[in-house]
Amino acid sequence: MNDIDKQAGGPSAAPDAGFRPLVTVVVPAYNEADILPRNLEILYEYLRTLEAAYRFELLIVDDGSQDATGKLAEAFAAGREGVRVLHHQINFRLGQTLRTAFNASRGDIVVVMDADLSYAPAHIEAMLARMKESRAKIVIASPYRKGGGVSNVPWMRRILSKWANRFLCLMAPKDFFSDKLTNITGMVRAYDGDFIRGLSLWAMDVDINPEIINKAKILRARIVEVPARLAWDADLRGRAARRRRASKLQILKGTVQSIVSGYMFRPFHFFIVPGLILFILSLYPLAWTIIHTIDQYGKLAGKGLSLDYRLSEAIAGSFQVAPHSFIVAGFALVVAIQLLSLGLLSLQKKRNYAQLFYLMSAIYKDSLPSKKDRIMLGDPLRKL
Repeated sequence: MNDIDKQAGGPSAAPDAGFRPLVTVVVPAYNEADILPRNLEILYEYLRTLEAAYRFELLIVDDGSQDATGKLAEAFAAGREGVRVLHHQINFRLGQTLRTAFNASRGDIVVVMDADLSYAPAHIEAMLARMKESRAKIVIASPYRKGGGVSNVPWMRRILSKWANRFLCLMAPKDFFSDKLTNITGMVRAYDGDFIRGLSLWAMDVDINPEIINKAKILRARIVEVPARLAWDADLRGRAARRRRASKLQILKGTVQSIVSGYMFRPFHFFIVPGLILFILSLYPLAWTIIHTIDQYGKLAGKGLSLDYRLSEAIAGSFQVAPHSFIVAGFALVVAIQLLSLGLLSLQKKRNYAQLFYLMSAIYKDSLPSKKDRIMLGDPLRKL
């Protein structure tokens, strides 16, 4: 097994006896002033119940909020050990927020939670236990896995999320050492700290979540899921109702991003599948074109015409009998060949991209300080 395989999907060395991994819990926040203090208190108190097995740092990223989110987060961090707050001057959206958090994280494991706690804090322990058991690089909290569920979420959001994930899971490459995924768009996850910090990411919005899965698959990372309960309380439903217009735009935006993310997973399917369908459909009018041509050719027998002249006359006569067959068959066949050709080209491009990303990831990870180096440099949280 090579170095990348060991880092991505292979077993890692067993931790020392009594070692408590450092877990960075990331909370992205944008205009969450009305719920942030209460939810941070709930989350912080829950993390304290797990201190026998883990050490924690709570990392809050204020993504350019226009309300008092940043000030409330700073007030919460004041006097509390292991709580840090990072600020964006403007709203960069989720992708940049997570990249900021990943780069600033110090944990052996990085857990991302939603500020609204629509996934209860208890999912953290479930994800950490699953990561320890499976030695996966990514653990996803999935409400669509057996044992999970969704409650009080508006029906439009629920349907969009469910079918977007079905589509993306169908597009995602399969491997034998990962779970059959059911939730690719979800944000609540646990990551191997070194792995996620070494992953080159570029998406600016919620499409960063499928991007992480796509690139982790390229690196052959083991990805598993735990059943989860996604639940909106009355406050969340009220906020959604007040933002109904913005919500509709988010639904449309989410649909487009799901299609684009599916294309990134398997771009060739977007060409090969419709190309094959068109090719199959073209066979019917093409068959009638051939039948009409043969029939016209037979009618010209015995007239002393040359073979090439009879054939051209037969084709001309066939076109006069059924011109639509020629037009439909020709158009469908040409478009089918074009789509199949684009599919083969995109397949080759996808493979080239995967090989290049794999190589560049290996080079980049070799340039990062090792866990031992970080300890030697003096990580203050190692003493907590």
